[in-house]
Amino acid sequence: MSVLVVGAGGHAKVVIATLRASGAEIAGMLDDAPEASPVLGVPVVGRTEVLSSHAGQAVIAIGSNRVRQRIAGEYPSVAWATVVHPAAVVHESVALGPGTVVFAGAVLQPDTVVGRHAIINTSATVDHDGDIGDFVHVAPGCNLSGGVTLGEGVFLGVGGAALPGATVGAWTVVGAGGVVVRDLPANVTAVGIPARPLARP
Repeated sequence: MSVLVVGAGGHAKVVIATLRASGAEIAGMLDDAPEASPVLGVPVVGRTEVLSSHAGQAVIAIGSNRVRQRIAGEYPSVAWATVVHPAAVVHESVALGPGTVVFAGAVLQPDTVVGRHAIINTSATVDHDGDIGDFVHVAPGCNLSGGVTLGEGVFLGVGGAALPGATVGAWTVVGAGGVVVRDLPANVTAVGIPARPLARP
């Protein structure tokens, strides 16, 4: 398959490497920044507006959950590619939504469901029956126990973890190394062990 990569920043490097490892052809990159330059030899061939007439597949290679949500919403007719590194372990019962990327060393265990445009980053693990929402970013080295639910747009920082059955509400951010031992509400930032919401100013 030939895939157009949306975004020309640091996250795009890992997406491009994953595409190449999976045997995909890269059609070029799109970026709205005038200073955008080639990444790993892949040229910038236009702005994101090219998606409105793009007939092939594309993937959003941008780490920001909100930006991925915006771009996906602006171009709903695009054939969004689901990209899995061959060094990831994804059980055959796992369901991956369009636009989702799974990086090297990640492990997704049986009956996990991952929504649209999610990122399962390098060496992250999601155990059985995980429910990972749209536009979620599970950062490198995270470990989710069985039956964990991450609502839409959740960001789980580097090295974070969640205990069995825990739920994190939509658009909540869990800081690096945070451990979710009980349910967290939506739209908060939580840090620490156990992860607790920061007091609002």
